[in-house]
Amino acid sequence: MSFSFLKLNRVILIIIFALFIITVAANLSVPFFAIFILEDIGAAAAAVGFASAIYWAVKSILQLPIARHLDKNQGEIDDYYSLIIGLAITTGGIFLFYFARELWHVFAIQFLIAVGDAFAVPPLYAIFTRHIDSGSEGFEWTLQSSFSLGAGSAIGGTLSGILVGLIGIRSLYLINGTLMLVGLVVLLFLKPYIRPKASMPTGRVFIEQKRV
Repeated sequence: MSFSFLKLNRVILIIIFALFIITVAANLSVPFFAIFILEDIGAAAAAVGFASAIYWAVKSILQLPIARHLDKNQGEIDDYYSLIIGLAITTGGIFLFYFARELWHVFAIQFLIAVGDAFAVPPLYAIFTRHIDSGSEGFEWTLQSSFSLGAGSAIGGTLSGILVGLIGIRSLYLINGTLMLVGLVVLLFLKPYIRPKASMPTGRVFIEQKRV
């Protein structure tokens, strides 16, 4: 069943809307991540690079076997639960930043968030790809890029600049985590539309949101 005003099916709309909320959430705190480490944690500038490296190394290594495993299993239910569990782990990690006091806390949280994202990113792409409307592939991937990632980043960045002067950097992580939780709840509405896997089209290029 499709919504006629955009001619998008409900799975695509749910993912685009949820990803928009998650992107707004991420961009509340990402612009101030380095300042958080330098000023709130009191670490050296090099620690910012190490924290980023931990996230990307762990996520990049883990998500490949996770994606392969999910592709081998028939049915989307494994993708759905991997997405939900992964995002729950990531959301928990974001909340933990509020309590971080030592540099090793930051490194551990970055590791935890990387594990969560490694479980969440592959099934998100897989479900989106399988349910994309035929003949609207370019438009729907671009809508995800323009609205979910583009508008979400712009709004999140604007709000972060306003809120940081009112509540401080550390408290931004509480709002970030709360919005992530809202995005997770939105994704729960995918459950009725989860279906057996279809043949995977080839030649697609995926671009994902950057996280520090």
